[in-house]
Amino acid sequence: MTLTQKNELINQITLMLDKLIDVDAESPSTPAKLPMDKPMEMLTIKECAALVDGLSEHTVRMLCTQDKIAHVRAGAGRNGKILVSKVSLLRYLGIAS
Repeated sequence: MTLTQKNELINQITLMLDKLIDVDAESPSTPAKLPMDKPMEMLTIKECAALVDGLSEHTVRMLCTQDKIAHVRAGAGRNGKILVSKVSLLRYLGIAS
């Protein structure tokens, strides 16, 4: 297969995908910006478990592993500390809107 044939095939696939996907031209392509007047509050796993009665550290870790709540790993590898967005956790649990 030549380079021209490959490019033509890619263009055809792109056109088919564009037809399948309904693209809303009015929606912004950048994610919503957070207000900068207040810094985002991040909690450790232990702080998350202490914040909500009945929530275990294991459950918080599993929510992070499944990408159900916003989190970051501060540090390298497995030993890095996991920091969880307080707002994300409370929204997931249905406590905050």
